[in-house]
Amino acid sequence: MTAIERLDVRAPRFAASITAVLLLAAFLASLLGIATAPTGAEWRLGAAPLADRVADGGFLLVLLAALLFLWGVVSPRTAPWAVLFRRVVRPRLSPPREFEDARPPRFAQGVGLTVTAAGLLLHLAGVPWALPIAAALAFAAAFLNAAFGFCLGCQMYLLLQRAGLLGRARA
Repeated sequence: MTAIERLDVRAPRFAASITAVLLLAAFLASLLGIATAPTGAEWRLGAAPLADRVADGGFLLVLLAALLFLWGVVSPRTAPWAVLFRRVVRPRLSPPREFEDARPPRFAQGVGLTVTAAGLLLHLAGVPWALPIAAALAFAAAFLNAAFGFCLGCQMYLLLQRAGLLGRARA
């Protein structure tokens, strides 16, 4: 049996702050891009070539967020915000008084990846408003964590754990 990895409770909140800023920019860019631009009675997105959908500023920012979520799932210790916190922020703070299990925040990164990936795929498929809605949902979750320390993905993890679906070996 391996030991449960513990992390400074301030680290996920720091990462959520930066992620929230990125997702807010992605949301605003997706509102200004082709994802929401109507042309007459038809939506421009459905008629736009795939290259235009991929080159959309909102798409590129949501793609960046999705890649960062993926990095946080695959290798949380080397993810950019974790490294920045460990090397630059944490040395300037008092020693941590609280630690938490690293599994719920990692699961939350997976939830963020799922939401943003769904928005990206639906955008590529030509579904209007999918990209800004996905960016807004991911932003809301990141903002709740950054501003209030409330991690929606972590709460989902704990509910699934209580139901016996995650985290513990079933009897």
